[in-house]
Amino acid sequence: MAKRRRKGRPVSGILLLDKPVGITSNAALQKVKWIYKAAKAGHTGSLDPLAEGLLPICLGEATKISAYLLDADKRYTTTVKLGEKTTTADAEGEVIESRPVENISAQRVTEVLQNFLGEQEQIPPMYSAVKHEGKRLYDLAREGKEVERKSRKITIYSLELTSINADELVLDVHCSKGTYIRTLAEDIGEMLGCGGHVSALRRTSVGPFDESNCMTLASLEEQADAPFAELDALLLPIDNGLNHWPEVRLDANSSHYLKQGQPVLVPKAPTEGWVRVYDASDNFIGVGEVDDDGLIAPRRLMIAS
Repeated sequence: MAKRRRKGRPVSGILLLDKPVGITSNAALQKVKWIYKAAKAGHTGSLDPLAEGLLPICLGEATKISAYLLDADKRYTTTVKLGEKTTTADAEGEVIESRPVENISAQRVTEVLQNFLGEQEQIPPMYSAVKHEGKRLYDLAREGKEVERKSRKITIYSLELTSINADELVLDVHCSKGTYIRTLAEDIGEMLGCGGHVSALRRTSVGPFDESNCMTLASLEEQADAPFAELDALLLPIDNGLNHWPEVRLDANSSHYLKQGQPVLVPKAPTEGWVRVYDASDNFIGVGEVDDDGLIAPRRLMIAS
C-alpha cells in the first residue's frame, strides 16, 4: 500500500502568538498552522477562551520541544472580581453566591497573598481539561456532575498585588506548571471572606519567553498572503525555547555517535541535568541529558531541514 503523502510544508520554528480573548488555544493553533501551511504544529499549554496572552506555537521539528515548554514556569496578570463566586470560577460562569466586600485594603490583601506562596497542593477545578475515568472534567461539569479530584503539587514563586479598586484586585502571578489561576482566585476570595472569581487573565511569560515579542493573531492574518520567506522570518529558532539550559558542543566524531543514539563523553560538560546539544558546525541537533556515567545521552534529536 502506498504511503499517504503528508500535506503541508516542513517549516520549523517557534511563533510567539498573542492569543486573543474569545477563541480556544486549539482554534488559534489551527489558524497559525493554516497560514504557514505547516505539516505539523502544536502549542505549549492551553489558555481558556476567556484568557489572552502568550501562546508559543511550535511548528515542525519544534514540536519535539513543546513538552519541555509545557513543563516550564508561567507568569500571569489576572483581575479578581471579589464578592461573587461562579460555577466556573471565572466570568464565563453563572454567579452562584454573592457576599459583601468589606474591609478590603492593600495591606490586608498583601497579608493574605503571603499564605499562597511556595509549594502546595491544589485541587483542579471541575471546569478543567483534566480527565476522570476517560472523560474531561469540564464535560462532566456540563452534565451537572461533580467528582472527587486528586490534588496536584504546584509552586507559587511570587504573588503580588499590583492594584486594588473597590471590589477588584489585579495580581501578578509567577507559578509552576499545572497551576489553575481560577482556583487560586477562588481561594484568595475565600480567605478574604467574600469569595471571588477571575474576570480577566493574561499570560505574560512561558519559560524563557515573554510577551514583549508577541505577534497578534490579527497582525498575522493580515500577512497570510505574504511570501513564506517573510512569514518564516517571524519564527524563532527551535533552541530559543531551551535557552535556560546549558549548551554542549560536540566535535564531528561525538556528533556522529550521538546521532546514532549513543551517549558520548564531552569534556567540561555539566555533571547533571538537561542540555542543548550542538554539532561541530554549531547546528542545534537536539536535547540531551547527563546520564549516571556522566555521558551526554540523546533524548530528542532534530532532523536537519
